[in-house]
Amino acid sequence: MKKVLSLIFMTMLCIGNAQNSAHRFFYELSYRPNKDSLQYEKEIMILDIDKEQSVYQSYELTVLDSLSNDIISKSEKNGTMPDLANMPDRKPIPFSHRIFKKYPIQNVLYTDIIFNDDYSYIETPPITWTISNEKGKMGNYTVQKAETAYGGRLWTAWFTTDLPFQDGPYKFYGLPGLIIQIEDSEKNYSWELKGNRKIDQIKNILLLEKFNKKNSNPGIRQLSKEKFEEKYNEYKKDPFAQIRQMASQLPSNMRLPDGSSITDGMREADKKAKEMAKKNNNSIEISRKK
Repeated sequence: MKKVLSLIFMTMLCIGNAQNSAHRFFYELSYRPNKDSLQYEKEIMILDIDKEQSVYQSYELTVLDSLSNDIISKSEKNGTMPDLANMPDRKPIPFSHRIFKKYPIQNVLYTDIIFNDDYSYIETPPITWTISNEKGKMGNYTVQKAETAYGGRLWTAWFTTDLPFQDGPYKFYGLPGLIIQIEDSEKNYSWELKGNRKIDQIKNILLLEKFNKKNSNPGIRQLSKEKFEEKYNEYKKDPFAQIRQMASQLPSNMRLPDGSSITDGMREADKKAKEMAKKNNNSIEISRKK
């Protein structure tokens, strides 16, 4: 796994262009999905920054976006509807959220997929930093220590003024330089900067939102954070509810490709979805767990 991540990072760093106007920072996120287990998982997360804004998301999401964009652009060029059969499968991925920050940062826009629909909320994170005099070196950067409390956890960050961006991964921001590393006191979540390169621009309009608007769908639904959390916890308790409701409209004698009944197939899929939700019980923000 480490070799694969290293290869991906090296590939990303080699694709630079001096005329580009935005920066992409690559973070390795190490986390414990299950609070009752010591097993860690790793994901590549990216933070895109330009003069006006930043976007934080999973690198895997950008890959899916690129594939979707190719299909949508082709349909627009030909004046046809997008070929839904070739659209990338919106399979569950560990982190499907996106976080948008407009400069100067006063609040953040958080979007995520719940019940296969897109929801968002706007928040002004109550993040107050205590900056220490302690300094050190991380790679080529001189870093300084800072601490804060957010989302029910205590966080220690290391930032550098060598990169003059008052931003960082996830919702974290407000230090005199870019956050190079940040982790909680119990080491459940840890982000570490692995590299950066320049990019043409930040594509801050979600492709899915663009697609939904073209087809008169509601697009991204904006809620209060409290309502968003209620919806999210409802999903965690019964992640298969929406699909089960749709399946109830199908003929009872319908068979799956393997010959089993639709009822048996739904029951097994429902069981696996609930088991998966139960295992992923260690959210970044403790308040999300109910």
